[in-house]
Amino acid sequence: MDKEIKWPEVIFGTSGLGNLYEAVPFEQKRAIVKACLQHSEKPVCFDSAGKYGAGLALEALGRSLKELGVNREEVLISNKLGWLRTNLNTPEPTFEPGVWRDLKHDAIQKISYDGILECYQQGNELLNGYKAELVSVHDPDEYLANAKDAADRKARYLDILEAYRALSELKASGEVKSIGVGSKDWRIIKHITNEVKLDWVMIANSMTIHSHPKALLAYMQSLESQGIAIINSAVFNGGFLVGSGYYNYLLKDPIADKSLFDWREKFNRLCAEHGIQPVEACIVFGKSAPGVKCIALNTTKAEKVAANITLMSKKIPDEFWTAMKQDGLIEPSCTFI
Repeated sequence: MDKEIKWPEVIFGTSGLGNLYEAVPFEQKRAIVKACLQHSEKPVCFDSAGKYGAGLALEALGRSLKELGVNREEVLISNKLGWLRTNLNTPEPTFEPGVWRDLKHDAIQKISYDGILECYQQGNELLNGYKAELVSVHDPDEYLANAKDAADRKARYLDILEAYRALSELKASGEVKSIGVGSKDWRIIKHITNEVKLDWVMIANSMTIHSHPKALLAYMQSLESQGIAIINSAVFNGGFLVGSGYYNYLLKDPIADKSLFDWREKFNRLCAEHGIQPVEACIVFGKSAPGVKCIALNTTKAEKVAANITLMSKKIPDEFWTAMKQDGLIEPSCTFI
């Protein structure tokens, strides 16, 4: 892990600034950014990506910081690279249809030596005078999953390695402080960390109170022993665990996905019995996992920022975790909780 980086407990995710699930007025976005700055030690860490609203999140973050008169030294910005803003030529964006609202641009995945540098430069332009100092390859799992055959997958994996060659050069030159990866599939992260020296990894949707494979726990312990920081993201499985209809950004059906809804109903009941809010349980579980340095949290309501930070110090009685294990809602092997 890069010694220059002092990881905060909370990294502020910005997918909401990119109109994830709902279109948010800019004034509301600026208020969210302001609340993050007011309630956190400096530098305040924001995590963004070209994929979030096809660059809208980066644009809204940069504009908000500029209008609030924030010095560059007061913020630390992570930009997950690999998606490039393009013109919108269809009724809605072609990437993740049905998830983003009221976008004026589309985005395409560009992962290669030149492609990742193009994403980096565009990201800094959208940030309006601010710049990303934490950079990573975003969604390498999706890039590989779109391969036509084994030969194409091999070529795409080489593209990923070339993208990391570009990012390593940015770090060596002092242009950025550290490099990492952001992926929903932790197995792809593991594959990459076997070949590329990273400072941190962002695991999304994978290490949650609902989903926490034993093999992932073992891998996280390995990362911890290597001094590679872990950022745990999407600890609510895309919002589903705290009431949304979307699980990992896919809209779920109460009948076809009955087991998911049953799990959530049992979880909510146990939380109520122990006087615990589901959001509290999700955050405490996610931050307690091996090697986790910080949690990435996202909100579209400025008034929730302070409360989210407070949740990081929430204490949950052992009796609750025992009940969760007894009801089969979490693995008995989760000895960290």
